Amino acid sequence: MQRELFIKMVLDAWQTQIKRADDLFNELPDDQLMMEVSPGRNRGVYLLGHLAAIHDRIFRLLNVGEEINPGMYEIFVASPDKSGVKIPSISELKLYWKKVNAKLTEQFNKLSTDEWFQRHTSVSEEDFKKEPHRNKLNIIITRTNHLASHWGQLVFLKPKNQE
Repeated sequence: MQRELFIKMVLDAWQTQIKRADDLFNELPDDQLMMEVSPGRNRGVYLLGHLAAIHDRIFRLLNVGEEINPGMYEIFVASPDKSGVKIPSISELKLYWKKVNAKLTEQFNKLSTDEWFQRHTSVSEEDFKKEPHRNKLNIIITRTNHLASHWGQLVFLKPKNQE
């Protein structure tokens, strides 16, 4: 029962952050998303793609499927913003974001309690024996924190009168 409670707490926090980001992405007009979150920093559009690409990698980490669009990782994680790499449109990125997160939710709901506490794919069996906290549930904890951090940057794109 306690393990199920931990899983629920983690997944509830994940869904809360997903909803916050969805609301912000839906609220911000395209011209605001094209702006830097602060001078010399990433643009909102880049962070949208970055978050979607990071979430897309979760499928492999949890061993629940393949990425929806593996080419996005190169654009939004391996390459910095404004590197000259052509990026998809904001509407395409918003669709990608929604598809990735909907499919993740579907996969999360299929995992058993025991599966959540199994090792993720980027940790070896040997290392997992020494560090059992490096499990699938911990991936969601770290990705939730990652999302919350970038949401904190993205909120600076809101016009001053909307804060």
